[in-house]
Amino acid sequence: MGVSVETKLGKKRVLVIPKRIADAVKIKEGQRVRIEVVDDKIVIEPIRDAIWLAIHGRKIGKILPEEVEEESLHEQEKLSG
Repeated sequence: MGVSVETKLGKKRVLVIPKRIADAVKIKEGQRVRIEVVDDKIVIEPIRDAIWLAIHGRKIGKILPEEVEEESLHEQEKLSG
């Protein structure tokens, strides 16, 4: 594990995620997270939306701009014919 910070719970058990930790996992204010208990640990995991995954996520395939254009033209022909 790379970054470790100690903090404490506030009123009503509110936990503030320190900036260093948030920056390390690329989360920001307003972002949704999943909280679960694993054994005796609390795990907080960012919920990534499709746009974030497209930009920052692990790539599983490769498509060239020419292939996108070809597919677009093909789909347009199907719609107009």
